[in-house]
Amino acid sequence: MLFFVQTTLSIEGMFKYFRKRFASHLTERSRRRARLVSKDGRCNIEFGNVEEQSRFVFLVDIWTTILDLRWRYKMTIFISAFLGSWFLFGLLWYVVAYIHKDLPEFSPSINHTPCVENINGLTSAFLFSLETQVTIGYGFRCVTEQCATAIFLLIFQSILGVIINSFMCGAILAKISRSKKRAKTITFSKNAVISKRGGKLCLLIRVANLRKSLLIGSHIYGKLLKTTITPEGETIILDQVNIDFVVDAGNENLFFISPLTIYHIIDRTSPFFHMSVETILQQDFELVVFLDGTVEATSATCQVRTSYIPEEVLWGYRFAPIVSKTKEGKYRVDFHNFSKTVEVETPHCAFCLYNEKDAKAKAKRGYDNPGFILSEVNETSDTKM
Repeated sequence: MLFFVQTTLSIEGMFKYFRKRFASHLTERSRRRARLVSKDGRCNIEFGNVEEQSRFVFLVDIWTTILDLRWRYKMTIFISAFLGSWFLFGLLWYVVAYIHKDLPEFSPSINHTPCVENINGLTSAFLFSLETQVTIGYGFRCVTEQCATAIFLLIFQSILGVIINSFMCGAILAKISRSKKRAKTITFSKNAVISKRGGKLCLLIRVANLRKSLLIGSHIYGKLLKTTITPEGETIILDQVNIDFVVDAGNENLFFISPLTIYHIIDRTSPFFHMSVETILQQDFELVVFLDGTVEATSATCQVRTSYIPEEVLWGYRFAPIVSKTKEGKYRVDFHNFSKTVEVETPHCAFCLYNEKDAKAKAKRGYDNPGFILSEVNETSDTKM
């Protein structure tokens, strides 16, 4: 009997444990769905009920549409454009030969001069179309001066082939050299931390450039996304609040040769001012951090993005040092400690920190008492000898 009770209790405890884990997993998944910007910078947003007229705009801006396509769709268009044009002009060359009765089934005479030499069917017409458009020129098949139609078709195919070749090759080259790939070598720390820096409570983030080439004119800033309700009762989803980030040398023209720790000062104007270590996990916000710069090698602009949700903001921690100097006099960056944090003593809220400072400042200062009146007293001796 005792064994049965113990078994029942253990099974109930196990079910409670799995129920708790399942609930936390659902909560975590719901938070992940609510994230607008993923950790690698991709935007989690979709557009619905877009009018058909608005969809036509994507075809007007065909160059940007081609560049934004995934590689598998781009290569499909690339191959289809060439094969389709070769086959289409192959049909046209076959029609020209058919109309001019150059094909063997018409049994042309010995003195007959064809429009195109050595076109005997659809296959040879396709091969001649391919040779013409890619300018192979084997010399076996060629256009004669007998047909003006064939000469016009040859000129038209040559011009169209150059246009297709330039557009498709340019699109592939532009996609390969896009500065979005440069953003892959800019990395942010996994977590943001809140601790004291320079006597002020700050939110700190670490960012690193994995290449030795610099980003010129780098500028870093942030947006706090949250749901707000206006005094008129309007609910604004994804309301954006500017977050200023600085380093010790400012947030403009960063010398991005080694990992930098950027920080946001939590003062009375900061949206983090009224948060504390107990309430920050209960908040519903997303901190999106942007880094803009110009790639040194290509002079193309580049933007890197990442985001942090409340669970990724650690209160009372700072980043472990990662830069050291070797015996040879070189500076070494240890990326093993890039996202590593160390717990430090930190006020549990910014409001308490500033109240403590105000109290200490007031204790050092004196105050005038307007009710205090200084009266002179004449000391007279009433003692009679």
